[in-house]
Amino acid sequence: MVTVFESTRLYGQKEIAPLLGKSEAWFERARWAGTGPAFRKIGRSVRYLGADLNAWLDQQARKSTSA
Repeated sequence: MVTVFESTRLYGQKEIAPLLGKSEAWFERARWAGTGPAFRKIGRSVRYLGADLNAWLDQQARKSTSA
C-alpha cells in the first residue's frame, strides 16, 4: 500500500493538486463524475482524508497501458 499522505490528516485540493500532477479543475470534474478520490464536504469546504488519497492511489496501479 502506498503511503504518500498522512492517514488522519484532511487535505484541500489546492494542496494536493500539485503533488499528484493534477489541476484543481481536475478534482472538481472528478468529484462531479465520481471518478476521483473519496472526499468530505464540511460546510462549503471540500477535504480529502489522507487515507482515502492513499487508497485511491493504490487503485490507480496498472500492469498494462491497455488497462
